Amino acid sequence: MKILMLSWEYPPRIVGGMARVVHDLSHRLIKDGHEVTVITYRDGNMPYYESDKGVDVYRVDNYMINPNNFIDWIMQLNFNMVSKASEIMNEQGKFDIIHAHDWLVTYATKSLKESYKIPVVTTIHATESGRNSGIHDEVQRYINDSEWLLTYESTEVIVNSNFMKNDLQRLFGLPYEKINVIPNGINLNNFSGIEKDYDFRRQFAMDNEKIILYVGRLVYEKGIQNLIGAMPKILNHYHDAKLVICGKGGMMEELKQEARNLGIENKTYFAGYCDSKKIQKMYKCADIAVFPSTYEPFGIVALEAMLAGIPTVVSDVGGLNEIIEHGYTGMKSYAGNSNSIADSVLSLLFDAKLCDTISKNAVKKVKELYNWNKIAQDTHYVYEQAICQTEAQKQLEKMAQEKANKTTKAKNTQSEINNLIRFRKRSAYA
Repeated sequence: MKILMLSWEYPPRIVGGMARVVHDLSHRLIKDGHEVTVITYRDGNMPYYESDKGVDVYRVDNYMINPNNFIDWIMQLNFNMVSKASEIMNEQGKFDIIHAHDWLVTYATKSLKESYKIPVVTTIHATESGRNSGIHDEVQRYINDSEWLLTYESTEVIVNSNFMKNDLQRLFGLPYEKINVIPNGINLNNFSGIEKDYDFRRQFAMDNEKIILYVGRLVYEKGIQNLIGAMPKILNHYHDAKLVICGKGGMMEELKQEARNLGIENKTYFAGYCDSKKIQKMYKCADIAVFPSTYEPFGIVALEAMLAGIPTVVSDVGGLNEIIEHGYTGMKSYAGNSNSIADSVLSLLFDAKLCDTISKNAVKKVKELYNWNKIAQDTHYVYEQAICQTEAQKQLEKMAQEKANKTTKAKNTQSEINNLIRFRKRSAYA
């Protein structure tokens, strides 16, 4: 197949988890013999084109017009995506399928679909309603409506958890059979050859301190404020613990102030943004990973921690709730509940045997269920469904048109006969 991926982020530009999903899926599809073209946003001095191990990556600028706001910025980006996709198809032929990722590419997707009659498969990675616990202003309403439009225009929709399937059905009224659950995956070689680096570890904690690791954006729905709130209880029972926070976001200063207010500033380390290599080393140095989201469609960071062999604590929401089996492949806590987070972390700090058992079970589960071989095959099957449905629809439209033409022809013939009869009657009277 010739596959076109539309995504506003692609490595090295990483805003959230979408970039890694598009990257890993594209490379797996290439290995399966497909042709994959990605059109994405050009950030900084990135090349306009590169062949990323077989994946054709085209990056587009935004227009040289200052947008009034983020929505205008996205619309301008979509115009350039349409222009670049059209240019590629004029030179290399039409794509078999368009795979769109989230609302940010809605209008480019719709335009290309209607202009070139290409079936569309969309992956919805998260919803605006979920991120904000509802729709509260006009910007959020616009994004929510764009999400609905994209799912409406798509032949098939992919989500990464049953939680997201139910959410989309509830929010947009999509037919249940149109929504396909395919989890995100992880590169199983992510931690090959990476060992615990004690010199690296000492940058963040002393040798006697257990590192409690958080990786992710510093935004409200990730629940990091609840993890910081859990630290006083954890430290009260287990003094030699240190919270290391990897990530950046709008809550950074607020969270630092909260750590000061709680008197745990010396037990909390804000590492800021960490690139992929630093994150890999960080996972290997950590003793427990915690992901306390209040909203999480999937939670790929949990897979990373599990694959690295770290005992993992997650909140009981969304995709995280489906990934972890409490006490078997990890530990769960009640979402938004600092006391519950502390209890789950302490149960691991005081039980080395439990840590060892759930770590082994977690690695096994990730390798069996979240490898890209299986995920790419499932995605390809959805592509085939979309193409077959589109072809069937074309045949139905063709048959309907032929029937309409026959009906029109029959009406015209009958009209000619009636006119001839009337003419003969007039001639007879004359």
